[in-house]
Amino acid sequence: MASAENILNQRYRLLGQLGSGGMAVIYKALDQRLARVVAVKVLRPSLTSDPGFVKRFRNEARSVARLAHPNIVTVHDVGSDGNTHFMVMEFVEGQDLKKIIRSKGLLPVDEALELAIQICAGIGFAHRSGFVHADVKSQNILMTSGNKVKVADFGIAQALSDTLPARQQQVVWGSPHYYSPEQARGLRPTPAADVYSIGVVMFEMLTGELPYGGDSPQELAQAHVNKRVPHVIDVNAAVPENISKIVHRVMQKETTARFRTADQLGKVLASLRDHSRAYTSAAPAPQHGRSHIPAPSAAGAGALAPSVESAESLPGGRRPANREGQASPDPPRQDPRARRAFPGELDLVTILLALVALIAVAGLIPLLIVVLQAWNV
Repeated sequence: MASAENILNQRYRLLGQLGSGGMAVIYKALDQRLARVVAVKVLRPSLTSDPGFVKRFRNEARSVARLAHPNIVTVHDVGSDGNTHFMVMEFVEGQDLKKIIRSKGLLPVDEALELAIQICAGIGFAHRSGFVHADVKSQNILMTSGNKVKVADFGIAQALSDTLPARQQQVVWGSPHYYSPEQARGLRPTPAADVYSIGVVMFEMLTGELPYGGDSPQELAQAHVNKRVPHVIDVNAAVPENISKIVHRVMQKETTARFRTADQLGKVLASLRDHSRAYTSAAPAPQHGRSHIPAPSAAGAGALAPSVESAESLPGGRRPANREGQASPDPPRQDPRARRAFPGELDLVTILLALVALIAVAGLIPLLIVVLQAWNV
């Protein structure tokens, strides 16, 4: 380390190791200048021996520092101390999503849906800012004590691929369990690759397991490229069918079959959540002396939520096709001026017509009297 007291740049005092990965070791540290706790990611020496990578890493870190979003871990600083290169980030009090799934198993549907929406919010903001994460996995999804998502590790995978392609083959564009088919084939990832990885994370949250297994990164890569896309509902029958269809769609092999950005996926998931909440809140409260049908649970809300093939979820806003493959017609629009008639309801026109009829009948009575008198004569 940079000094006997484990202080970087005479500022960051390392308090203890939080975790480690193929590219870096993460420490809890104290920023002595600002008197705040931070997380420091120290790059492994095997990576920092290349000056091109170090330069790219610093540039990426500075760019990521501009991503100010509540669902993205904030980057405070990037620097070096001798041969030690590091990135300073906000310290998130909590644990990563991988540890939560390992301890709890699969998550309740409503909880998984809410977390996925937050993940999409953070990564979607990055997409709008021109960033691709390229390493979306449950280990990089940090959870606060209040169940707030913080997406971490933007930029490092991008710097690694741009400057150390040989090293990339060892760390391979993120984690082999989560990377997209195009990443597995060595292609540069786009936002659609992040969407695929979010789908893998959703599969893991809803089933407690990963969609593909393998004994080596190469075997996993072939699974992402060639194996049939599994259905969440086949592993966990409690998941609503339309949520299972969404996960299945975002894990398609071809990028054009998925949502283009995390924002698009997040909007569809939020629509499902809001629709389910609206139905639940509209359910009648139980009354004494009457039977009450309870509101459906999240697991049974599939029939209530919008279809995954809704116009909002289809590229270009196309209407969904019917069973014959033709575009379904738009539903008939109801005239907002139309007014439903209720039994016994009288409007002004009816009353006026009745009065006119009554006056007409009254006017005929004298004529009838004259006719009868003439008849008697």
